[in-house]
Amino acid sequence: MQVLDDGTPHHHSRRTKARKEALDLLYQAEVRGVDPLALLHELDIAPRELTATIVRGVRNGLAGIDAAIMSVLPADWPLERQAALDRNLARIAVWEIMSGTAAAVAISEAVALADEYSTDSSAQFLSGILGAVAASDTWGNRLA
Repeated sequence: MQVLDDGTPHHHSRRTKARKEALDLLYQAEVRGVDPLALLHELDIAPRELTATIVRGVRNGLAGIDAAIMSVLPADWPLERQAALDRNLARIAVWEIMSGTAAAVAISEAVALADEYSTDSSAQFLSGILGAVAASDTWGNRLA
């Protein structure tokens, strides 16, 4: 999957574009079974600084990020059951929350990207999961 311009009149900020690029790289890495950092180095054009920061952050903090997500998931909907796109959107948002981005901003961005690129129910599901992660005090400093 590659996040492409779908021709609709979306006017994304630089930060949103960086998130979309990070989503594309993380998704591709998961589907191909490769390290996302390898994909960063294979790019013909240097990625946005925020894109690289997100990819590195998610990759390096993956265990803590996934633990935070799994701590709020319903038992009948484990992380592996989520669509890869949604799983990576959640990972980006949780990494951002853990890194100090306002939860409302990280959640809003993830939900908007899910609404634009994923299934009809993905945005609502991600909103609930990410809201629970943000409200939870169990994730603490898992990136440290």
